[in-house]
Amino acid sequence: MIVTSSSIKTPPPPHPPNPWAASQNPNNSFLPINRRSLLAALTISTTTTPFAHTFVNPMSAQEVAFARGLFQMPPVRLTNRYFLVRAGESEYESIGVINTNPVAKTSVDNGLSEKGKKQAVRSAFDLKEMGACDKNCWIWPSITQRAYQAAEIIASVNGVSRSYIVPEYSFLDARGLGAYEGKKLEAVSEVYASDTLSPTIKPPPIDDGTPNESVSDVFVRVIQLMSILETQYSEDTVIIVSPDSDNLTILQAGIIGLDLRRELSFAPGEVRFVDTSSVPTYKQPASAVYKCLKPPNCN
Repeated sequence: MIVTSSSIKTPPPPHPPNPWAASQNPNNSFLPINRRSLLAALTISTTTTPFAHTFVNPMSAQEVAFARGLFQMPPVRLTNRYFLVRAGESEYESIGVINTNPVAKTSVDNGLSEKGKKQAVRSAFDLKEMGACDKNCWIWPSITQRAYQAAEIIASVNGVSRSYIVPEYSFLDARGLGAYEGKKLEAVSEVYASDTLSPTIKPPPIDDGTPNESVSDVFVRVIQLMSILETQYSEDTVIIVSPDSDNLTILQAGIIGLDLRRELSFAPGEVRFVDTSSVPTYKQPASAVYKCLKPPNCN
């Protein structure tokens, strides 16, 4: 076989020695990777490549903001379907007394009254008729006694294992009404009258540990709750059981994109499917604001 000079491939010249590398590793031993240096090198390589200007981010800034886990009101979409349930009447409510101090939320007196138990059974059968748990469901009640009791009744009627009851320890607490604690239930109308003026007005404070929460305060809590649910579950059914109406009213208004001061109150034991295409009957707020694109900033 004749070998020509053109068929002989000459090896490339060796790279010149790197004096910096030699000084850093004189024994030519293995060095651990420095993550900071690696990230810096990757940053340099992506910014200096001649094709960097042709890179197109597949997600726009708006799409990134709408990414799953970054929950906002009103939501761009819901990854789960939700049913909102108000627990039945409590023992305190049966005697017409306001009780919103979280210290007492697990007490027997905060449990369902006899009437409240019947209301909870009715809500459980309402959910069954609506097919809420036909393909299984998660039940998220407040740890408040009456809400958790209602959740157990819902689970029993709908054939749901108790392992699917997930108690919520703070985001679903009844709205703290401050100095109205211990007063007659009729006094709540004074709080709601203030709510129609501004979602930031708080009830008068009290020093017994009862929070005095504005509509905006509750709104922050329910956003935190929804952020957890929308991140933790996907294509699931979640039943939210609240001890009072305010959590659900504010949550529903926020999801639909309504002024949080609208009157969407839930009766004890009432069940609603969260449907953004339908709006329940409401009372016009004093401000006459009909649409709120960035709740609770509706002024």
